[in-house]
Amino acid sequence: MNITIVSVGKIKEKHMKQGIDEYLKRLSAYTKINILELPDEKAPENLSHTQMQQIKKKEGDRILDKIHPDAYVIALAIEGKQASSEQFAERLGGLSASGKNSVVFVIGGSLGLSDEVMKRADEALSFSKMTFPHQLMRLILVEQVYRAFRILRGEPYHK
Repeated sequence: MNITIVSVGKIKEKHMKQGIDEYLKRLSAYTKINILELPDEKAPENLSHTQMQQIKKKEGDRILDKIHPDAYVIALAIEGKQASSEQFAERLGGLSASGKNSVVFVIGGSLGLSDEVMKRADEALSFSKMTFPHQLMRLILVEQVYRAFRILRGEPYHK
């Protein structure tokens, strides 16, 4: 299985980069994983609804340009379905068993994902009803993907 994470916004914090790099290194024993970091749009504090939609559309167009038509797309969104780590592992295992060789996780910018990206997504996944910064979400995602592979292989992993 090839996994791609398409994420809007850069990670500037050294400790976040180190955490992500550590899980990417660990994941290399299980799967090929690629992170595509896309630029975010500058968003002033007080945006109108129309301005918010325009920014999400621009970011969404960039995201969609990076998704192969055959890819299975999982959008990370607060309104998505929540799952335990075991259920998430089972889902990834099921995708692999059904021949889905290319899985793309999408992490939006500070305003979320555009309607077009959500329509393209095969499913929406929520890690919590809370809002997380994209930098932290990327770290949480790579850790959960690593945990999923450990679970699928019956290997021990701390709880």
